[in-house]
Amino acid sequence: MKDQTVCVSPPAISEDGYVSLTTPVHRASTIVFPNAAAYANRAERGPDGYSYGLGGTPTTRRLQATLNSLAGAEGTLLLPSGQAAIMLVFVTVLKPGNTILIPDCAYPPVRSFCQSFLAERGIGFRVYDPDWSPDQVGDLIDDSVKLLWIETPGSATMEMVDVGGLVKRAHAKGVLVGCDNTWATPLNFKPVLHGVDFVIEALTKYAGGHSDLLMGSVSVRQADWYPELRTTMSLMGLGVSPDDCSLVLRGLETMSLRLRHAAKTAFDFARQIAERIPGELVLHPALPHSPSHALWKRDFAGASGVFSIIIPDHVRDAVIKQVDAAQSFSIGASWGGTHSLLAPMSVADERSFVKPEHRGTILRISIGLEDPADLWADLERIVAVIEG
Repeated sequence: MKDQTVCVSPPAISEDGYVSLTTPVHRASTIVFPNAAAYANRAERGPDGYSYGLGGTPTTRRLQATLNSLAGAEGTLLLPSGQAAIMLVFVTVLKPGNTILIPDCAYPPVRSFCQSFLAERGIGFRVYDPDWSPDQVGDLIDDSVKLLWIETPGSATMEMVDVGGLVKRAHAKGVLVGCDNTWATPLNFKPVLHGVDFVIEALTKYAGGHSDLLMGSVSVRQADWYPELRTTMSLMGLGVSPDDCSLVLRGLETMSLRLRHAAKTAFDFARQIAERIPGELVLHPALPHSPSHALWKRDFAGASGVFSIIIPDHVRDAVIKQVDAAQSFSIGASWGGTHSLLAPMSVADERSFVKPEHRGTILRISIGLEDPADLWADLERIVAVIEG
């Protein structure tokens, strides 16, 4: 080989005796085939066969296998974000003339996608109150409904739903069920074991764990859906970076410890806050006074580090000043990383069933890994304003 060729194709080396605790980062666009016949027949390799980098590398497969095992699923796919994971399910399952049911407390882009993209393509949606019973939600199911979407607990307002009850009503009418399980992670709740057909996780949050990547996953209860979702991904040119997969694999190694710490600290804070201001202003399903507490206690193995407090209108401006002055919290979207976050928001304009207590400002709190005493110093000043 000439020098120029050696620079492009370095000599092979032996890997005998080399065993690492880390998953190698396999980067590739082109996948090399042993001969022309193998290339011509590459479709025979199946949905998980290596044929082009967009379809994944061994690094991608390792992360898929790990998440699949955690979820107890029959297949897991990786997407560029949690939102992309949700949309993959929607566009694969729903056809013109179909209807999807979504909870009023769903991640806001879910409703936006239904209102714009799906509606323009002849796919309808209906909204249900997450406080409704499974029977009440079941009454919305007619012959057009193809998919029932669940988010438990709900974004910002933390409502829990009876997953098993909803699955039973939906499946009895031939309707599929999908669930956003990002708050709980598979460490605290495994929707597949409750009959949910599609489970999405925003790996951006607790799985990645360091606020430095975007990724989502879809895990399926029935293996037949795996190749269909794969086909949609391929048609849409969706894939993820093996470098990001490596970061998520690293994040997963410490997720249980980070989640346990964040959950304990968040619950301690929520309990202390509820002792100083009216309990109904503190939204956390693990608190005994929560309307959703019985469902959380029955179905979940634990909580996460995210909860909310409702800011009374008469102290809103004073509270926002304390949010701006916080020393240990940052202000920003997302959650689940090492840095604690505050996110003041209004949900009333995005809801169909607006509860009186949700008409004002809600402060979502995500607990990270800072010293709890420093975090409490910031929260205590906010609580003192509300306390009056």
